[in-house]
Order: sequence, then structure tokens, then C-alpha cells
Amino acid sequence: MNERANELVKLLAQDCSSMQDVQEMLKNLFKGTVEQMLEAEMDEHLGYEKHSPLGDLSGNSRNGYNQKTIQTSMGKTRINIPRDRNGDFEPELIEKYQTKSNDLEKQIIAMYAKGMSTRDIEDHLRDIYGVDASAALISRITDKILPQMTEWQSRQLDAVYAVVFLDGIVFKVKKDAKVINKCVHSVLGITLEGKKEILGIWITENESASFWTTVCNELKNRGAEDILISCHDNLKGFSEAVNAVFPKTEQQLCIIHQIRNSTKYVSYKDLKAVMADLKTIYQASSEDDALYRLEELGEKWTQKYPQIYKSWTENWADLATFFKYPAEVRRIIYTTNAAEGFHRMLRKYTKTKPVYPSDEAVKKSVYLSVQEIAKKWSMPIKDWGIIMGQLMIFFEGRLSLKVG
Repeated sequence: MNERANELVKLLAQDCSSMQDVQEMLKNLFKGTVEQMLEAEMDEHLGYEKHSPLGDLSGNSRNGYNQKTIQTSMGKTRINIPRDRNGDFEPELIEKYQTKSNDLEKQIIAMYAKGMSTRDIEDHLRDIYGVDASAALISRITDKILPQMTEWQSRQLDAVYAVVFLDGIVFKVKKDAKVINKCVHSVLGITLEGKKEILGIWITENESASFWTTVCNELKNRGAEDILISCHDNLKGFSEAVNAVFPKTEQQLCIIHQIRNSTKYVSYKDLKAVMADLKTIYQASSEDDALYRLEELGEKWTQKYPQIYKSWTENWADLATFFKYPAEVRRIIYTTNAAEGFHRMLRKYTKTKPVYPSDEAVKKSVYLSVQEIAKKWSMPIKDWGIIMGQLMIFFEGRLSLKVG
């Protein structure tokens, strides 16, 4: 390090006759260093080095440069930022709208939000940028978003949500020197504008009516006065909690989960036939037709698989909610696919972290992932105008003061 410093001093002495010359040379050195780092990031993004034959037919390649002026302690410097042909290269060193060069903490949080573990970030900073940052330091830096996360979890909600979906995803967490499963439950709401929004996340080891009542009361205390329809996977105690806090809310059990649960012990040779008979139920044109198909299924399969007919009849009140609605509404509420789709995206961001050291670490990771995922939810869901028109008819009086 001393040798490099001495070489720099000699170079400055030879080529610089004023402080302005010194500053200009340092700016040029900074510019060259940053641009080399950006080229290294592009190599990593593409998976091959510049001019390498590995890039042939790879599906993506370099595509010139964009320029950006950033403010440094030595003044403004114009940086050439490489771009790729697919247009999805986003350098970690200089973010899309970054204008200053001293945002290391933001870089670390951004990498953490995109699913990198603290150890991966440590290696990345050292290999790409030559920065030594311990896993403990990275963890402390990412802890700085905890107040922001708490504020998000307690933010004011809309007065009315058209639909909410309840579902959970399991993470492994250390507790008392053991690794246990913790379920992160998320509430995904559809606003009256047809946009998706995660209303909150809650961690628990065991579901119960009291747990779900706490969740529902929290939603209400944050401003949610009414929920038109709630969709869930027959979560233990959830129906009772919703009835207690939002008594007007219609409930719809997920048909896909109901099928999985009721066919769990059907033999493989009968599964195709049973699934075909179940399909005639949930694709029926009306509830009366569906009940007729259910009776047919009962007569055909009850002797061999009594649990199927028993499960469907016991849960029928909440399974049959969607039959009164048109196809556009049915498509949304008959399954919790919206929540499961969110969890699939969430798993992409968290798959590099097989075990979390604490509940706080899980919340931090999930919260940052939610912020990334929510960036893609800028548009209303398909056919929302038709859906909203139907909901205004079915829920007359509950929406008239909230829309427009």
C-alpha cells in the first residue's frame, strides 16, 4: 500500500504544477477506477469477459455506454456506464439514479434486498470493489431499515379492500440452539383501484383463533373498516376471527387447497377419475348444479374415499361463495394463487438464506423483498373495470362512499 502511495506522489509531482492539476488527476484516477469496477460488474452480469467467445449466442451482449455525472469530494466527474443489449443491467456501484459516490450503505441494503446473504455481500464487495466489510458490519447496516420496517407495518391502510388473500410461507429460524420452522403469514390486499398491496407480515409458530383475531384487529386499528371478500386455505381459527372483526366479509376457501387436502390419500390409479369428478363441481355454472355434482361424487366415491365427500360438505358454505359471481370475479377469488404467486417471488429473493438467526432477520429480509416485489405491481389486475362494476352491485352501499 505504501509503495502505491509513493508511486502516486511521484506521478503527481511530475505532471502537476498546481492544486487544480492535482485535483484533476485525482478525478481522472477515480473515474478510471470506477469504470473498471463497472466493467467487472458487467462481466459478472453477462457471465463472460469482454471480447470472450463465450458471449457468442449467449442471448445478451454489451451495447455501448450511458454517461452519468456524479458528485465526489473532488468535484463532478462524468462516468461511462456500460449497458447491455437486453437492457436489464443495473450496476450495484452506481444505482440508476445515484449521483454521489459515497452510498456504500445503500449499496449493501440494495444487495440484501435482492436476496444476497451477508456472506455473499461480503465476498462481492471484496471481489468487485476491493472493500472489506465483515458479515457483522453488513448485518448492522441492514438493521438500519428496522425503524422503516416498523413504520411500514403500522402504516395507515385504505378504508375498504375489495379482496384480501391470506397465506403463509415457512422459513427455518434458529431458536435456543435449535433450528425450527416459523411461518410468515402475509395479507395481500386488492385495493379498490385493482392494485395489489401487502398489508402486513406476521410470524408465528402456531396458528390459532386468537392469533388471527390479533391480526384482524391490527388491520382494523390501522384504518381498514371493511373487507368485501377474504380468500384463504382454511387457516385454523381464521374464519372465526374474520367473523368477529369484519362480520360482513364473505369468505372463500381456496378450491385448489381443498382439492389437494381431500385427495391426499387417493390411490394413484383413481386420482385422475376423482380429479375429473371434482372438476365438474368447481366448474359448475351455478351452486345448485355444483351441489348436484357433489352428490354424484358422493355416491360414486364415498365407500372407497369417505373423506372427500365429508370434507367438501363440511366446508361447503365457504367453498361455494364464488358461484354467485361472474367469471372475472371467480377467477380471482376461487384460489389463493395471488398470495402463492407473491410467495414464489419472495422465495426467489430469500433462497440464498437457508437458516435465519432470528425472527428479526426474517422480517428484515421479507420486508426488503416486499419492497422489491411491489415495484412490479403498478398496474391494476386484468379486467378490473368489469370486476369493480360487479362488486358495486353485489356490495351496494358498502362502496358508494369510498369510490370516486
